[in-house]
Amino acid sequence: MRPRRRFVRAGRRALTGADGAASAARRAEVVRRLAEFGPYFALSVGARTDDAGFRPLRELYEVPGLLAEHVRQIGTLLRTDELRVAASVLHLGLAARLWSVALGGAVSCGAVPLLDPGRTQWRREAPGPVELWDPELGFAAGDPSGIDGGLAEALHDAVVDRHLVPLARAVRAVTPVAEQLLWGNAASALAGTAQVLEQGLRPEAPAQADAALRLARALQASGVLRGTGTWADPPPSFRRNSCCLYYRTPEGGTCGDCVFGDDPPRTRRTEPPTAGRAALEEPSA
Repeated sequence: MRPRRRFVRAGRRALTGADGAASAARRAEVVRRLAEFGPYFALSVGARTDDAGFRPLRELYEVPGLLAEHVRQIGTLLRTDELRVAASVLHLGLAARLWSVALGGAVSCGAVPLLDPGRTQWRREAPGPVELWDPELGFAAGDPSGIDGGLAEALHDAVVDRHLVPLARAVRAVTPVAEQLLWGNAASALAGTAQVLEQGLRPEAPAQADAALRLARALQASGVLRGTGTWADPPPSFRRNSCCLYYRTPEGGTCGDCVFGDDPPRTRRTEPPTAGRAALEEPSA
């Protein structure tokens, strides 16, 4: 039996001050609510002593060679020498983390966490999702009962404009991944996040559960995410029009929303040379 959870809708006054800055206690409350949905929703805020290895997300998008190094490390973990496969998996995982925190905050608290690329830190600890840490988290507030209260716009700005656009540009500078594939990853991550939220919020908080799906559908139907897939009911499901390429890894398969279903194209699945693997396992600078 799923444990009962209590989710409280909160407006701007409950989460932020007049200038939009959140107090430490309020930030902690949002983080606590997010963590109830699982590790992809986890966010660290405030000061921390174990900050070794954290770097601003902006560096991942802008520092030459940094993203390429992490793509190669992911390739080593996946045992593939196809950079575009590793880049796609890295991209999908980071998109899922960003959507989880942003959409999770929007529907459960009525405020979108503003993950500023220059301030929000990230660290990859294998295995598992990347860690996210924002020492001074702020919020953009709105009404989770509908998409007209500014939440959809705030979510698009917080995730797509601030992160996914520069991330896609950086990924394509590392390896020739189709742009539509990357936006398919972004839509898939968004839909998956919404489905986790919907399942976690229902039946105790049906309004927020409905808002999660409504916001996800609205975001996926606009801008760069338009045309990346289709929704179906019931139960709520999403089928993307592209593939993240995970099936091309030695132990990979298709995802639940893959355009190929359970029957991906047959392909040669390769592994990086042994000599190169040792070098790739060294920590990045």
